[in-house]
Amino acid sequence: MSQPHRVIPLVPDRSATDGKIHARAVTGLHTRWRWAMVWITQLVFYGLPWLTLDGHQAVLFDLEHERFHLFGAVLYPQDLIYLTGLLVISALLLFFATTVAGRVWCGFSCPQTVYTELFMWIEHRCEGDRRARQRLDQSPWNADKLLRRGGKHLAWGTLSLWTGFTLVGYFTPIHSLALAVPAATLGPWEGFWTLFYGLATYGNAGFLREKVCQHMCPYGRFQGSMLDRDTLIVAYDHLRGEPRGARARGSDAAARGLGACVDCTLCVQVCPVGIDIRQGLQAACISCGVCIDACDPVMDKLGAPRGLIRWATQREMAGEPQARRSLRQQLARPRVLIYGGLLGLVSLALVVGLLQRPTLRLNAMRDRGVMARQVEDGRIENVYRLQAMNASATPRELQLQVRGPDGLALASDTRLQLAPAEARTVSVTVQLEAGPAQALAGQIVPIRFELQDLATGTDTALADSTLVVPR
Repeated sequence: MSQPHRVIPLVPDRSATDGKIHARAVTGLHTRWRWAMVWITQLVFYGLPWLTLDGHQAVLFDLEHERFHLFGAVLYPQDLIYLTGLLVISALLLFFATTVAGRVWCGFSCPQTVYTELFMWIEHRCEGDRRARQRLDQSPWNADKLLRRGGKHLAWGTLSLWTGFTLVGYFTPIHSLALAVPAATLGPWEGFWTLFYGLATYGNAGFLREKVCQHMCPYGRFQGSMLDRDTLIVAYDHLRGEPRGARARGSDAAARGLGACVDCTLCVQVCPVGIDIRQGLQAACISCGVCIDACDPVMDKLGAPRGLIRWATQREMAGEPQARRSLRQQLARPRVLIYGGLLGLVSLALVVGLLQRPTLRLNAMRDRGVMARQVEDGRIENVYRLQAMNASATPRELQLQVRGPDGLALASDTRLQLAPAEARTVSVTVQLEAGPAQALAGQIVPIRFELQDLATGTDTALADSTLVVPR
């Protein structure tokens, strides 16, 4: 009989200190991976706004003109369904990763983690290592402390403002933004959001740091419901490590009744959120793995196997039989398969929708000022406002036609040229000849406007409307 499903319990947050955390620098596999993600994410974030395609910024959320440029595609407000799909995919991807490997997103790719890592690197370069920073905190203010602290905050402020400027560059063309800054012609909203996001980066990464993860981030609060005893987490092997205690190198720890842990506290000193991983899985743990990088070299010096702190499941750490699973078995769990299946379906639907998205659109609205009127020769005339949108990165020459009862024709120019990503509203006049008008007197007749790309002959946009024929 199968056991009922249980979620993994989280012990209360047991941070090493409620004050400022001076994390010790460490090297290792997880540290290298974290810095690799810093480079990848920031190269994308800072570099993407400067990328141009066909003379246009590759990624630009142009709120003023209500259009979004994404690598040659042009999206309009009516395309927000695709943004919704992207958000759903992001959520499912986060759930999938959490179910497989806990808060791996938090430890390696979260913007809060990435910018905290950058700010800590600047702090280390300006103020020294962990002990030097602690001594500097306790020392009185003098020229050296003022120079080091001032240099650190100057570097923090520069990085923060550049981050805010880059974010605004996703909503305002960044090349024009770069010209506006030295000329002091930056718009009020651009200036406000540059300073606002820069200040938020400065405060979150420079001062709040781990408190954002512990108290402000909702993800850290509900993660316990997404983990189970088969989720990979960064864990301390209590069965092997306890009882902990110091010992001389080469001594027989077993004879003294000691476990593998020498109680060096390096795992606590390197932790960016200041917790002791040996106290169990805690809500504040972001699964960054730097405690593993700190512990493994200690085990090497003692001649003991690595892995006292490692990626493992709760079942494995509890010593349950056959708890160790292959990657294939780890991914074959029901919850992982459900998230993976939903992720695949939504991603497929989004891709298909984007590929089938029309790049030529037409909307028809009746002119409220002119409902219907009779002109010379007994013809009936209706006026419409047509909005034509070219949602592609190439200019287009278009032919406008109208379909309806016999004798229906356009009395306006039927040729229209649209630049890339241009949306234009034009006024058109539709006339119905006298004979058909007499036969349809007093009726409202459905008609259809058709906009055709002359270059391809196949790309068309349709818009339905009505023709009012007065008595």
